Amino acid sequence: MAKSDRKTIDKIFVLLGLVMVLVLVAVGGLAWKASTFAKSSVETQMQAQQIFFPSKGSPAISELPVADQIQMNKYAGQQLVNGAQAKVYADNFIAYHLTKVANGQTYAQVSTQSLSDPNNSQLKAEEQTLFQGETLRGLLLGDGYSYWTIGEIASYVAITAFIGAAVMVILVLLGLGHLSKSK
Repeated sequence: MAKSDRKTIDKIFVLLGLVMVLVLVAVGGLAWKASTFAKSSVETQMQAQQIFFPSKGSPAISELPVADQIQMNKYAGQQLVNGAQAKVYADNFIAYHLTKVANGQTYAQVSTQSLSDPNNSQLKAEEQTLFQGETLRGLLLGDGYSYWTIGEIASYVAITAFIGAAVMVILVLLGLGHLSKSK
């Protein structure tokens, strides 16, 4: 290969490296923006709800199964403000209490029974309690935990892209150094 051909190839690789740096920085910036948006949105919405974990040792926690107690005690007394907390509150607190309504039946099951027996006030009350509990649980998991997790993943994408950009900067500098020696 002629020396001029090699220089042209080196210049192309350096140029492609610079383009890759710009792309990785842009991807990293957008992913970081998405991460901070998702997390701050969840935090703002959760703070506004004013949900607090029961305090450690309280009857509300001590009546739970041991596995649920362990999870709940991680955040005992704290305000629910992030996705990890939303998942624990939904899965280890609300879910347990919902099993105590209507012998562990779901809203859909109780609602079907209530439709066939519309004058049964106990079924109506259980239906209402299950509807509210399952709705809150779904919102905490869907809007709190899910969006928070997406924000976490976006932050990992951003960090990875920024590291990739840094590696590419090093490679571009090495390429430029090689170009300057091959004159």
